[in-house]
Amino acid sequence: MNLKRKTIENDEEYLRQISEEVSFEDDSYKEEIKLLEEFCNQTECFALAAIQIGIPKRIVYLKNTRLDVPLDDINYNESKVLINPKIISRKGKTKFWEACLSCLDNTGLVVRPYEIIVNYYDINGLEHEEKFEGFESTVLSHELDHLDGILHMDVAEEVLQMNAEERKIFRETHPYEIISKDCEYENTKSK
Repeated sequence: MNLKRKTIENDEEYLRQISEEVSFEDDSYKEEIKLLEEFCNQTECFALAAIQIGIPKRIVYLKNTRLDVPLDDINYNESKVLINPKIISRKGKTKFWEACLSCLDNTGLVVRPYEIIVNYYDINGLEHEEKFEGFESTVLSHELDHLDGILHMDVAEEVLQMNAEERKIFRETHPYEIISKDCEYENTKSK
């Protein structure tokens, strides 16, 4: 399979498709997960949805959901894979200037839930229900949007153009913000 990062410059229509459910009757998903992991291990990213490298399936790879670990620390890798993830509940409110490997230099101020509960399957087809909080919830919510063809720019309150180095400096004065840990989450923006 040709592992090529999909971007809005050349592949916006592709990125906006809804990813297919993974069938556990066919083992090919395991090879696709290996390809996703390989790509993530060679790339500075928090996480990646499979669609972003040309695999339109409902698979998310979490690489780094900690703000205290620099993105360029290639030795750090959480290596959590979520297959066919579904959000069961959301609460709280956060804001973060999100970026995306697929969206080039578009950095958007996005409101996300502080806490999400997600139902998903692991690589062995075992079902899990797990709570994700704080920055981890933000990262995962961003990737789950990709599975439905939604880009962070679609739901951003504001979008600025800045490269990775500019974004790193900008985030020093505009850090991840927790507005509420337990308020009712209301998605004010939609595709």
